[in-house]
Amino acid sequence: MIGKLQSFVPLYMRASIVLLGILSFFFIVYVGQNIILPLVFSVLVAILINPLVNFLILKRINKIIAIAIPLLIALALMGGIIVFFSSQFNSFTEALPQLRIKFNELLVQLVDWLHRNFNLSSERINEWISTKTAEQVDNSSKIIGSTVNRITQFFVLVLLVPVYIFLLIYYKPLLLKFISKLFPVDLHAEVVDVLREIKQLVQHYLVGLLLEMFIIAGLTSLGLFLLGIQNPVLFGVITALLNTIPYVGVLVANISFATIALITKSPSSALFVLILYIVIQFIDNNIIVPRIIGAKVKINALATILTVLIGGELCGIAGMFLAIPVTAVFKVICDHIEPLEPIGYLLGDTMPASKRSIFKTGRVQLPVENKGEVQKKSEEKKE
Repeated sequence: MIGKLQSFVPLYMRASIVLLGILSFFFIVYVGQNIILPLVFSVLVAILINPLVNFLILKRINKIIAIAIPLLIALALMGGIIVFFSSQFNSFTEALPQLRIKFNELLVQLVDWLHRNFNLSSERINEWISTKTAEQVDNSSKIIGSTVNRITQFFVLVLLVPVYIFLLIYYKPLLLKFISKLFPVDLHAEVVDVLREIKQLVQHYLVGLLLEMFIIAGLTSLGLFLLGIQNPVLFGVITALLNTIPYVGVLVANISFATIALITKSPSSALFVLILYIVIQFIDNNIIVPRIIGAKVKINALATILTVLIGGELCGIAGMFLAIPVTAVFKVICDHIEPLEPIGYLLGDTMPASKRSIFKTGRVQLPVENKGEVQKKSEEKKE
């Protein structure tokens, strides 16, 4: 039926409808991100801890208690991470005055180098630096206000997410019944397959991501410790968190910590930090990700970069983090809906076997011996 309707609707009209739907979706996400993002994150975590809840219920534990136990464990882990970061940041802030002094010394050396090699006026460079510093001071009130707003949103998120997770798991039968009512009975088997595949994908991805973060944090902390960089554990954990944002996060971590090594140590230390991050990224891309996360999330590099950038533009860091699992779930849905199969294929990483077999033109190649006869017949028809 859908195929028949598509044959009557012109291509430009279908493209316009799809484009309008995409723009509407992005607009809704941008406007309602404070509501949508916590809910999406809660759905992912609820899918992750649902097997533990089911196991506790099978042990004849009350359903409310069975849901509360994994939530309390998750909140305890979150509290431990917050305490760890606060203690590490305290030690890092104690070294900030020394970092500022070394940064100013490095800045003076940079100005002198530019003056000697490019014949630039030192007074002009210092004037430009003073102007930019004054602009940053003028914008400090906006930065503080934005920071306070982000902190408020974070605490709201911390309060809302556990409530969402509890209610999503508690009302799971109701939600499944609602989904079943959206489709006719003859499609229920297909819907069950899609839900099962989404559940396995999310659980596999999140568990693999947590294990990958642990390994990356350990490798980075050990490498920075051997290079003599201060606060290696803090920087290792931050690197692991940034690594959850494909491509962009690793680049930010690499540049940031190489700059810190340049300020606190020497140019050679900054070079060694860059080499360390390149080696760790190579290990992550070629050993850790294929073996731990595996081939469940089959999204190509181009689609990954675009979805991460779009998620960051719409919803900031949270959008960049959620871009990959949400895109992977969307791809699973597209793969099971015939009109959306081209989009699912575009997001995937399956390359066609041969370029010649991509377009089926329907042309029949005539044998060589018959070409002359066909040409004669065509000339006779013309005469």
